[in-house]
Amino acid sequence: MMVSPLCLGAMMFGPWGEPDHAESTRIIHRALDAGINFIDTADVYSAGESEVIVGEALAGGRRDDVVLATKFHGQMDAGPDGSGDVNHKGNSRRWIVREVENSLRRLQTDWIDLYQVHRPETEASLEETLSALTDLQRQGKIRAFGSSTFPAHLTVEAQWVAERRGLGRFVTEQPPYSILVRGIEADLLPVAEQFGMGVIPWSPLAGGWLSGRFRKGQDIGETNRAKRVPARYDLSLPGNQAKLDAADALAQLADEAGLSLVHLAVAFVLAHPAVTAPIIGPRTMEQLETQLGAADVVLTSDVLDRIDEIVPPGVTLSRADLGYVPPALADPFLRRRRTA
Repeated sequence: MMVSPLCLGAMMFGPWGEPDHAESTRIIHRALDAGINFIDTADVYSAGESEVIVGEALAGGRRDDVVLATKFHGQMDAGPDGSGDVNHKGNSRRWIVREVENSLRRLQTDWIDLYQVHRPETEASLEETLSALTDLQRQGKIRAFGSSTFPAHLTVEAQWVAERRGLGRFVTEQPPYSILVRGIEADLLPVAEQFGMGVIPWSPLAGGWLSGRFRKGQDIGETNRAKRVPARYDLSLPGNQAKLDAADALAQLADEAGLSLVHLAVAFVLAHPAVTAPIIGPRTMEQLETQLGAADVVLTSDVLDRIDEIVPPGVTLSRADLGYVPPALADPFLRRRRTA
């Protein structure tokens, strides 16, 4: 499957961002008309409403021209406290074969081009997950499958399990990657290149930090994303203060280079040889328009060297931007010897 240099992310379509279906559809159609043929969504975005909107937008003859990607894993019946039925989430065969049918229905399609595991988990083995996805691929319900926000060691393990067990393999990985979140340069990106995996980075604008809005001395205000993930935006946290310093310096660099900060940020992600297509996630038509031209920008070595000085290669300024906390860090019991 051949995809455009930019992928349209649909996370902001629905109550999480733009609740008006007609306006969301207008944004999707504008992206398609501009040459984007790749759309990424997930079942958990606005509890399935994002998939519904994408399905509505592609109905009437546009589905065949789009490489359509979605994801599973998140809790799909979450209450106000985030809890729900323990079997309505995860990476088990039971949930995968059930949830793919829900996504197919919401998307109004007979097949999904790329079906992705949204996050790792310890409850289901990689063999169980890969086996279920391989069966769906053989049934024609999905064309290919991949992972999202998997650390390098699990990416390697998944390739090993697929080879040893004669199963289909992850052909893509969707990691967080931006100038402010460069940790994957040290391991994940080289691993993806080694195994010939496509890389579809999410949040090339670092959740809005590289949109131009975050500058020293400016009133940032509150955003929908800040409400959902406050740890990524709280300036009292050292990592976020470092992000503000870097975003300000990068904005000055973009001005000197005659570029918008948005174009600088997206072009940086595209410059890495392992990257296939960064995911742009506009909430408004204006945001889409500011990002569309980024695929045509080629950064000079001098500009890339200046970026490396502001945020060194392999450095992630805030752990909250990683999108996944390994169990060994989340649970103190897993990193302490058993003592009285």
